[in-house]
Amino acid sequence: MKNLTWTNSLLTMAAAFFLAGCSSTPIRVDTGAVHAKSFSFVNGGVPAKAEFADNREQAHALIQQALTDYLTDKGLTKVTTGGEVTVAYLVILGNNVSTESVNTYFGHGRDAWELQDKAHKAYTGNKTPNYFEAGTLLVDILDSKTGKLLQRHYATRPVLRNASDSAREANIREAVFEVMKDLKVAH
Repeated sequence: MKNLTWTNSLLTMAAAFFLAGCSSTPIRVDTGAVHAKSFSFVNGGVPAKAEFADNREQAHALIQQALTDYLTDKGLTKVTTGGEVTVAYLVILGNNVSTESVNTYFGHGRDAWELQDKAHKAYTGNKTPNYFEAGTLLVDILDSKTGKLLQRHYATRPVLRNASDSAREANIREAVFEVMKDLKVAH
């Protein structure tokens, strides 16, 4: 019963997040097939790590590996910099009360704050009295030359606390594959 309630809560959040996409910051974009042979990730730099900060690099490595696996299966080649398309992703973590975005690999000068605000409204607008923690992975595919947003999709999953490395990796891969499932690539 608890799993059914949890699933219903996540579905409600995802629907609310989707419905909130009617304003000027779209949460889903699909301009058709992506015409590219190569991709690279947004250069997030190497921010100084505070002593108290949690280690997110493992999660970033898992996300990037899952994205790389998916895109190479679609025939794209990963390059260090200068790919025909740029893959940017935003992680939004939230619960019944607050949200935070991890935009290290999303880039600057785009709509990360508006997207976090939409997720916050979806997470905190949920009517369930049960505590939950969820994460939303939002992935953008950008034309590297023009910066035009070609694709934007997202998936929401429960945050796994004290999970094994294999369970965490499976959860991330499942989210990435859901996000990318509609991607069409033309060479």
